[in-house]
Amino acid sequence: MFDPLGALTEAFTSFLFGKVETTRLPVRTSTGQAQAVYLPTAAPGLGDSGVIIGREVYSGKGYIYDPFQLYGQQLPAPHWLVLGESGNGKSALEKTYVLRQLRFRDRQVVVLDAQGEDGVGEWNLIAQQLGITPIRLDPAAALNGGIRLNPLDPSITTTGQLALLRTIIEVAMGHGLDERAGFALKVAHAAVTGQYARRDAEEAADGAERAAGARGRQPVLSDIVEQLRHPEPASAEAMNVDIDDVRAWGLDVALVLDRLVDGDLRGMFDGPTSAGIDLDAPLIVFDLSHIDRNSIAMPILMAIVGVWLEHTWIRPDRKKRIFLVEEAWHIINSPFVAQLFQRLLKFGRRLGLSFVAVVHHLSDVVDGAAAREAAAILKMASTRTIYAQKADEARATGQVLGLPRWAVEIIPTLTPGIAVWDVNGNVQVVKHLITEAERPLVYTDRAMTESSALPTDEARALALAADAEAEARAEAIALERQLRDESSETVA
Repeated sequence: MFDPLGALTEAFTSFLFGKVETTRLPVRTSTGQAQAVYLPTAAPGLGDSGVIIGREVYSGKGYIYDPFQLYGQQLPAPHWLVLGESGNGKSALEKTYVLRQLRFRDRQVVVLDAQGEDGVGEWNLIAQQLGITPIRLDPAAALNGGIRLNPLDPSITTTGQLALLRTIIEVAMGHGLDERAGFALKVAHAAVTGQYARRDAEEAADGAERAAGARGRQPVLSDIVEQLRHPEPASAEAMNVDIDDVRAWGLDVALVLDRLVDGDLRGMFDGPTSAGIDLDAPLIVFDLSHIDRNSIAMPILMAIVGVWLEHTWIRPDRKKRIFLVEEAWHIINSPFVAQLFQRLLKFGRRLGLSFVAVVHHLSDVVDGAAAREAAAILKMASTRTIYAQKADEARATGQVLGLPRWAVEIIPTLTPGIAVWDVNGNVQVVKHLITEAERPLVYTDRAMTESSALPTDEARALALAADAEAEARAEAIALERQLRDESSETVA
């Protein structure tokens, strides 16, 4: 409707002040400048169900991660790779993650603890807190009541036993078994398992008392060595070969196994599995801190533990399992052990398994003897957490993992406790938070800091100041990244 009063007012105003132009002219600017006009927005998180890790640095939002909750929709595989220089918080992250996961009743965690101090592994405090005795493997103590793991344990299927024996021998020899050596090993294993099966059947038929007394007896490696040295004629006749040929084919295999039975590695693998190892405990810690990391015992032990767990885990109990390996390059650097763990990862969905590998440098594995196997394992890790690394290492890591440029540039500037998280392409910078109750359990550098320990209040104040400085630095880096990368022009 026509408004006479409004029209009269507009005419009078125009007469006094002239025509008022209210249309704004367009301003041409860059998005880097124009974005300051708008409130910042944060990238979407991973949901609100699972284990809290800390908070996303740029937005301050809580960061929650759980591979079992994310599997299927946001995560194609539940496996996780953790990278970074020493002293930046990898161990603290893994320990708090495990403690928080164990609050769920359907979780089970197995840890291969390759580091330690004060004569025990670094997971010893957590195990004690939970009332669990670590499985401490020590070649020096094996002959004096120490822990033994039997590769021929009845809890492992006969197929698994033979595969494990082959892996042990191939790791020790540094190359694969040829067909003849493999045949000799197969014959020896079949003879030993057949003998024990017949013996158990005979004793069970003799009466309940004798059968009860026979329970727990296990075939051991020395039985395999004896069969390799003195193969049964029937096995040679079945293949229409000479018995002396079978003995010659198995000679190198017998010499390798003899080292485990009567050599420098004796005591850890050449007897029945020690009693008291509870594979149903919520947390199982294999303490490997007394084993030389560069010795042949480490990959052999990794192989035994891997196969042993695989064949004892295959059961419909609906548990979700986390297999955490410290110093994982020991696994991935051995082609035969890497193949074994690669198979274990492929069975992850059936086993309900999340494999967590902790490595200092990616170059430790991608440039090693098992580069092809390492690449396959890395490909199956849909979650990657990268702590501070040197610039050249960060660039190499970013190239292998396909990280965005801004993430590669920020990695060398990260302070302890802050890491770049890449969860199937969702890349964020996360500050790990540790509670006061968790701090004494995850603090693993006492040997370096004990003599200069600060009073609790002063130490807490310094920690808070360091946290504030780290967050301020991360925010400054974020702003610099935005101003540098957002260089395209737009019309506001």
